[in-house]
Amino acid sequence: MPTARKRNETHAERDDRNFQELLQELRVTQTGVQILFAFLLTLAFTARFEDLDDFQRGTYVTTLLLAMTSTVLFTSPAALHRRLFRRGAKRQVVETSSRLVTAGLAVLALTLAGALLLVVDVVVNRVAGCAVAGGALLLCVALWGALPHRIRRNGTPARHDATSAP
Repeated sequence: MPTARKRNETHAERDDRNFQELLQELRVTQTGVQILFAFLLTLAFTARFEDLDDFQRGTYVTTLLLAMTSTVLFTSPAALHRRLFRRGAKRQVVETSSRLVTAGLAVLALTLAGALLLVVDVVVNRVAGCAVAGGALLLCVALWGALPHRIRRNGTPARHDATSAP
């Protein structure tokens, strides 16, 4: 596999850049997860919630717990950074935060599938809900897991020259 040209940066500069890139990625995901979590929290207080059967209630509680877990995983890098600020642990913060965010994406995929299962089950039927949830899970696995793996496996050298975008 071809290797990318190295950037002219120190280890500390690379750690800082990697952490900034991670935080930028989190800005995209974190807001959506928090909105989904808030939406799920309000469902239990609606009039129609009493009409849910045991399967739907179980799906709701499971999805609510998954949303809480993904929220915690996505906010953990900020807490980790804050607790280890100025302690010379930037590399560990970046590496651990990357693993936390990866786990958060896996839990988010399950959360999205659970939310779709619940809504489509209530609106259409259980079979449709399971089909849509399964499709959503496959889409997340394909785009968040398989696609990056394929690109990495078949990768081409990265361009870091004056003509490439920052």
